[in-house]
Amino acid sequence: MSGRREDVRRALSGCESFRSAQDIYADLRAAGSRIGLTTVYRALQSLSETGEVDVLRTDEGEAIYRACRTDEHHHHLVCRVCGRTVEVEGPAVEKWAAAVGAEHGFRDVTHTVEVFGTCSEH
Repeated sequence: MSGRREDVRRALSGCESFRSAQDIYADLRAAGSRIGLTTVYRALQSLSETGEVDVLRTDEGEAIYRACRTDEHHHHLVCRVCGRTVEVEGPAVEKWAAAVGAEHGFRDVTHTVEVFGTCSEH
């Protein structure tokens, strides 16, 4: 699996926007890989679990993936038109999430925040 996982990692490494598993699969097959779609999904799941890949859900519920550019906790600003993505920090969000969790007696609070808009190119 590690060889196939590396193939998927490489396929994502040059992408600025998030991509679906089907897009990644099509790219790999077009490049001559004999990888299967199920293997692509497994590799993406593994890369996501290790923090090497970020995952977003589209409005339709589809998971889309992008190589993580940093090891630090971050959020994404995503263009609705072209998919261009910028990783951003959100210290105010971090404080808010911790405060809301504490207010309701929760600990080990985690969160995901994605911000969508239209980039300056569109």
